[in-house]
Amino acid sequence: MIDTPLDEIPKINASLHATFATRKTFPLAWRQHQLLQIARMLQENHKAFADAIYADLGKPAFEVYMTELNLMIDRAIISAKRLPEWAAVKNLENHPDLPAHQKAWKPRVAPTPKGAALVISPWNYPLILSIQGTIGAIAAGCTLCLKLSEVTFNYAGLLQDLIPKYLDQDAVRVICGSVPEITKVLEQKWDHIFYTGNGTVARIIAAAAAKHLTPLTLELGGKSPVIIDPEFDMELAARRVLWGKTNNCGQVCVSPDYALVTPSSTAAFAENLKKACASFYPDGSLKSDSYTRIINMQHFNRIKSLLERTQGKVLMGGGMDEKERRIEPTVVLVKPGDVLLESETFGPILTLLEVEDMRAACEYISAHDHPLVLYVFTQNEQLQQDVRKLTMSGNLIFNDTFMQMDVKVLPFGGVGESGYGRQVLENTFNCFTYERTTLEIPVDVEDKIHLRYPPYTAHAFEVECAPILNVQIPESSSEEGLVA
Repeated sequence: MIDTPLDEIPKINASLHATFATRKTFPLAWRQHQLLQIARMLQENHKAFADAIYADLGKPAFEVYMTELNLMIDRAIISAKRLPEWAAVKNLENHPDLPAHQKAWKPRVAPTPKGAALVISPWNYPLILSIQGTIGAIAAGCTLCLKLSEVTFNYAGLLQDLIPKYLDQDAVRVICGSVPEITKVLEQKWDHIFYTGNGTVARIIAAAAAKHLTPLTLELGGKSPVIIDPEFDMELAARRVLWGKTNNCGQVCVSPDYALVTPSSTAAFAENLKKACASFYPDGSLKSDSYTRIINMQHFNRIKSLLERTQGKVLMGGGMDEKERRIEPTVVLVKPGDVLLESETFGPILTLLEVEDMRAACEYISAHDHPLVLYVFTQNEQLQQDVRKLTMSGNLIFNDTFMQMDVKVLPFGGVGESGYGRQVLENTFNCFTYERTTLEIPVDVEDKIHLRYPPYTAHAFEVECAPILNVQIPESSSEEGLVA
């Protein structure tokens, strides 16, 4: 990875705005070609990408292909194929609420690219979280600046080398570096910023964007809880929760952060977590080639400090290999107020907190920041309804973890502290476009609209304003809503 010279950053910004002004990125054929070039880049260099991510994160190649690379090849191809449909101008002449005399005005809505976009990607899933925004921006017809995380410097260096070979450099540029570089990037005016990361940095980005009134997409994560119904199959719940927790060693925004369990089910759930862990890593997780390491010593020490400061009881794991930056999947039973409940652990710690019952679990979640995802293990339909009614989260998943990331037709994103905006395929396209409305008012309708002109008269009021005042409003009630 080579840091981008600071004095080059304003020039990159200016060049992307200049390219957008030429409308080079508007033709669908150009966009489709760039999208398929992304797929080719990933497919033709798949081993190099897997090797780079392993060098940065120690991430098993299987996880790279399953959770990042294959998804992005697929979504780039789908985006190219579906783009004509997404970008099509919508004709509203037959809209049920459009008065008959306005049909001739040709009401249309055109998805229109916003301009020069900025995608800021994090280190934890470096490929999917840089390429997914790139796909959306290109599909939308924007020019793009891609700011890569300096933490995954092997991946960043690879992409820095490959993008100029595959994508149009007039329209897509890469910036690498750390705090000085991103600070300079945020001083520039962008037409949309797409950021994945944490709330602290998001506030800095949002403040910088506010100076230019730049719209944002923020995907921020947070503490994603798990509710365990005591009537649910504990072996299955434990296996699926632990898989979600150990994926990328817990370094992912949708990782199960803590589980709410009833006292009657704590022991069974914990024992089945141990059983699942033993099956995942027969020779121990610290020596397994199916287990990712912690990204760097700063984060290793942060997680280590959490385990040193918790007042909870360690029920499983806790072992470490500092030289290899590995920490075992660790389960800790805590009481309210523990340090493990303060913020997202972003590591292989699963915190257990006992609650009186399932309603208390919902109340606990509602009393805290809205999570990016809420996982609930239950087949009880009433409990499912209660969770929907009593909680808020960006995503709500029943009876598994992490698998929402594989369902490409679902919009993905947070609410409140876990972010705003939605992504994946057409939803990412929508982030980088706006709905531009058009009308064509015929010149021969003057006799139908002449009463709008001053001087205003009683007759004009009766014709233009009075009718709605005499419309009968339908009957309604708080219990029944609209009464037929």
